[in-house]
Amino acid sequence: MQKFNPMRTQTEALGFTGVPSHGAPMTERFERHRQPWRQDEIQKLHLLAGKGMSVRAIAKALTRSEESVKDRAKADRLKISKLR
Repeated sequence: MQKFNPMRTQTEALGFTGVPSHGAPMTERFERHRQPWRQDEIQKLHLLAGKGMSVRAIAKALTRSEESVKDRAKADRLKISKLR
């Protein structure tokens, strides 16, 4: 057990070092950054949008950002419901 050090930050005290466990720097946290859309992802986007799912749910299902899903839906002229 480590001794108490008042100069340590809270993140250091919790064991966060700024480098994820897989060893990549924090700036590279999105593995899929700016990846082109595959045909199967586009089909799934159309299917989920047709079922009336929210942008957040679709993004999670596709492991894409909400912004990416919105942009692709706009390009394909899809309507994504806004759940309130």
